[in-house]
This record gives sequence, structure tokens and C-alpha cells, in this order.
Amino acid sequence: MQNSEPSTKPASAVAGATRPPLGAANAESAMGISTSRAALQLGCVILGYIGVYLCRKNFAVAVPLLQPAFGTDKAHIGAIDSYATMAYMAGKLFWGPNLVDRFGGRICFFVVLLGVALFGGLSAFAISLPMLAACYMANRFFGAGGWASMVKQVPDWFSRRHMALALAFLSLSFVFGGVCSLLLAGQIAAFSGNNWRAVMGLPSLVLLLIAGICWLTLARDRRRAAIANNQVEPWTYRRLGALVKIPQFWMLCILSFTLTITRETFNVWTVDFLKTDGGSQMTTQMAALLSTPFDAMGAVGILALGWLMDRITGAQRKWLLFSILLTVAALTYELPALIHQPLWMVISAIGLIGLFSYGPYSLLAGVLSLEVGGADSVATVAGLVDASGYLAGILSGYLFGHILDLGGYHLGFHCLAVTTVIGALLCLGLNRPGQPDTTQLSKP
Repeated sequence: MQNSEPSTKPASAVAGATRPPLGAANAESAMGISTSRAALQLGCVILGYIGVYLCRKNFAVAVPLLQPAFGTDKAHIGAIDSYATMAYMAGKLFWGPNLVDRFGGRICFFVVLLGVALFGGLSAFAISLPMLAACYMANRFFGAGGWASMVKQVPDWFSRRHMALALAFLSLSFVFGGVCSLLLAGQIAAFSGNNWRAVMGLPSLVLLLIAGICWLTLARDRRRAAIANNQVEPWTYRRLGALVKIPQFWMLCILSFTLTITRETFNVWTVDFLKTDGGSQMTTQMAALLSTPFDAMGAVGILALGWLMDRITGAQRKWLLFSILLTVAALTYELPALIHQPLWMVISAIGLIGLFSYGPYSLLAGVLSLEVGGADSVATVAGLVDASGYLAGILSGYLFGHILDLGGYHLGFHCLAVTTVIGALLCLGLNRPGQPDTTQLSKP
């Protein structure tokens, strides 16, 4: 983000490197690669992350098949997902500082793809729920490194003035990944006669094919080569100590916590809200269909905000984000009342909430993490910011459900609106005038 008077030096300058660092802080970082090649590689990593989702959200399709297969109840199946989410959050904390920023995005990206494919395939051979849980947890732990590995590579492909939009396109991978996963797993279930082993295992073969395409497409990691030639200082844990001293970093973590609550609440509870408060004519199938504008409009919001972020200043950015989140809060607050109005009004409100909430959420572990950590530490920042969000996701499931038990969706959405207002106010603390430039971390 733009700052009034930068007061820190790039890490490589402090280290006495003779050449400028590669990455977002250097507008010429992508000059060694053509625009078409950069777009091809961006599309390739997006495809790779969609492949990771094929082996992740297929579990949702397998859930009703696992219960009769193992003679168990929903609580035990749900526990597998809870443990896997914890493994995923632990992976977010582990991958960035320990592997991705240290060894580079390309090699770690392939480790992620192969690890997810391996344990996704092994889950099809599980003979007990604990074994299935162990495989799915390992799958999610490896998958946790996917985003950090991607966001580490992109700064070497695009110049700074196109970075926000490039990372916005990258964010579409998790939106489309969920949709593609459910469609593929549903088809596999239909063709296999509802065989849970096929649903859990066959997507791994597709991921292996995608990994092969990525291997042939992605160029050699330029940053690793620069480190080998002493052009860029290697990543060390001392950078992590410098990172936690940056107020902007903590602001991103807190914002991730608050905005993830909004995203996860609508992802999990929208169908139930429409079914519960929509009247007797509202079927489950209709409620599921009417909830899709949240994700569909969210994809539009991600791209639109990414395009805008490349074209506005730091002060304009924070006021734009503040206004967007206030709009989300107002729509969320009015949603319980709109359910009693013509149906198009509540569906429009759900679509607008997706449009305005997905964009700010996508910035946190994307372009804002890059601007705080620079290309050298972006994976660490993105991983820690993401982990803060998943902690909120773990907590919000139970807490929001408890609020619904107490006061229904009227109370639930009003509380969610208050949380969103807090997020809007936090945006005013982003990039305050006089803040030091944090696009690169100084050497401690």
C-alpha cells in the first residue's frame, strides 16, 4: 500500500546485496517473463489449487455415504472434519515460515499437490474411521501449504501495478474449487453407485494429472536462483521477529478473524436460514439453489476490488473498504426482515453480501500480505493471516449455532452485523499516514 514517507529499507539493501530484490516491491520484477507467459502460469497454479479442492470438499459428498458404511452417527463423521480443520490451521502456521519462504513457492507447490493426492488416494483404502480421519487430516495439512506456495510465486510474474488484480484472479481458485469439487464428487457417486471409496479416492487421479500439467508449465523459481547467486538474502526466522513488530500485520490478522466469521456463517447457514424462515413452500433443493448468488457474486466482487486496488491510493483504499463493510453490515442486519418480503429481495441481498464481503476477504492473505511482508516473507504473512481466519471459522460454527438456539436468525444476523461493523472500523487503521513502509521487512 502507498505510504507518505517510507522509512525502512528493503531486506536485500540492508544485507548489502548488489541487485534489487525480486517481487512486488520492485516494479521490474516481471520483466523477464512475457505477459502471456505470466497469465499461463497464473492459470496453471489456479488449476492446481482447484485440484487440491477436488480432494478436499469431496468429503462433503462422502458424508452421507460414510454413515451406513461404518455404522456410525453424524457426530463421529463431523469429528473427522473438525480434526481435519485443526490440521489445516496447523498447516497454515507451519508451511509459510518453515518451508515456502525458505525453499521457494514452486517446489513447495508440487510437494503440496503430491501430498494431497497421496493421502487423498490412501483415504479410499481406509478400513476404519480413525484411519480415514488420519488420511484426511494429512490431506488437509498438505493442502494448507497450497495458498502460500501460490502467492509466493506470483510476485515474480507480474509488475506491481497489476499485482492486486493478479492475486484477485488467484483468489477465484478457492471459489471455483469448491464448486468443481462438489460437481465431480457428485458425478463419481452417481457412476459408482454411491461408493464412498470412489468418491474419496478418484479425485486424486485428477490431481495427479493436474500436477503433471503444472510441472510442464511452471518456470524455474527465479527467487531461488537469485538466492543461490547472492542477489537476495535467504529467509531466516529473524524476519519473523521483525514481522510481529509491524502493526499492519496484526491488523490483517484481526481483520481475517472478523471477516472469516462473516464468510463462514453465510457458507454454512444460508440454506438453513432460507429453509427455516422462508415458509412452508421453501424446499431444501430450492433453498440450496437460492443460496448460490453468495458465491457467484463473490467471484465478481473479488475481481472488481482487485482491479480497483491497483488504481487507488492508500487513503482511498481504507475508506473504500470501510464503506464496503458498512454496506455488508447493513444488508446483514436487514436480512431477517427481508425474508418476509418478495423473494427476489432476500436473494438480491444475499448476492450483494457475497459481492461486497468476498472482495475484502480475498485481499487479506493476498495483496495486503504481500505489501506487509514483501516477496521474501509473503508466504509467512499469508499463512499466519489465514490461520487467524480459520481459528474464527472453528469458533464461529458453535457460537453462531448457539446464538441461533437462543434467538433465531433475527438475533444471529444482528450479532453478525455488529461483528462486520468492527471489521469496518479496523479498516480505518490500515495504512495510516506516517506509517513506515512495510512492503519489505528490514533485517533485524
